[in-house]
Amino acid sequence: MDLNEFELRYREQINEILNRLQSAIALSSQLEQLVTDAGDAVQRLSRDVEQFLIEQRPGEDRRP
Repeated sequence: MDLNEFELRYREQINEILNRLQSAIALSSQLEQLVTDAGDAVQRLSRDVEQFLIEQRPGEDRRP
């Protein structure tokens, strides 16, 4: 292997590694958004269930 071939292989491998890192970063951002969305959905569901239970208990203290 001569110097030019070595340099070409090096550059190809660096590009492949950088592409993989870029893909991993994009996936990480998507995953972070999915986790945030799921947390928000759980909070909304919890509020809805709490409100429903309050409304089903006649005569008890009702929160606004």
